[in-house]
Amino acid sequence: MIDKYMNAYLDRRMKYLVEEWQIATKNDVADFSSRLNALTAEAAKLATSGKNAEAKLSGLEARAKKLEALKK
Repeated sequence: MIDKYMNAYLDRRMKYLVEEWQIATKNDVADFSSRLNALTAEAAKLATSGKNAEAKLSGLEARAKKLEALKK
């Protein structure tokens, strides 16, 4: 009898127990590898983009200095 009561209780409260105890479910980890790969690829793109932006900024700063020198 206690087993049936506990099973029924756990069935009713499972969603809240998972949230409260921060338990990972099969759905949470099912596509973990693909999500990790996507994030890794995106991070690489952002790093490359940042380097490109830095190079462009350096070029613009150099051009601005040349223009300032011509202006004087």
